[in-house]
Amino acid sequence: MLSNYCAFSKNHKCVKWDDYEFTKEELQELDELCHGNWIEIQRLYEYIDELQELLKENNISYPYFF
Repeated sequence: MLSNYCAFSKNHKCVKWDDYEFTKEELQELDELCHGNWIEIQRLYEYIDELQELLKENNISYPYFF
């Protein structure tokens, strides 16, 4: 377990602890953002699939981008 104590600094505060806390918070925020983005991407793929199916049903050609 990490701790904020450092025997070698004058105020016994570990500088790496601050970096650890900051990085941990940033990773949590990024995880939330990425998860939200992935949900939106999946929703858009479903929407694209529906549109492509409608175009096919009506014999309308469309460009392939991938």
